[in-house]
Amino acid sequence: MDDVGGFYYSDGDEDVTSVVVTADPEEGNWWMQFGHGNVLGYWPGSLFSYLTTSASMIQWGGEVVNSANDGQHTTTQMGSGHFPEEGFGKSSYFRNVQIVDSSNILRNPKSIDTFTEQPNCYDVQTGKSGGWGSYIYYGGPGRNPNCP
Repeated sequence: MDDVGGFYYSDGDEDVTSVVVTADPEEGNWWMQFGHGNVLGYWPGSLFSYLTTSASMIQWGGEVVNSANDGQHTTTQMGSGHFPEEGFGKSSYFRNVQIVDSSNILRNPKSIDTFTEQPNCYDVQTGKSGGWGSYIYYGGPGRNPNCP
């Protein structure tokens, strides 16, 4: 199996776990591995008819559904519940985010763009460093004094 990408995840308590998505060249299925050899399952290759040879974009993200039934934003937190600017030890993150190029070599993404609809409720920040490669800090508490 060929690695499609991998990253490490932390929920703010610094429990770090690797997550890897791999493509099976024989069957064309996409497998997800969590931790050291724990296969969670796969997506049938038939779901990804446009990914048989390459992709032009990869997205990593999170989502919190907010129905605002009471007219207020949900109190559901994202990640550890801390904003990205709180950094290591508080905020959740992905590190060593990589992709596989057309030569089947792991590479850092050329660029990582961010988007958030409610930055006072949840936010995201990206960066690069020698030890962590490309990384993404993300999260937030949901409803708070700046996110009514």
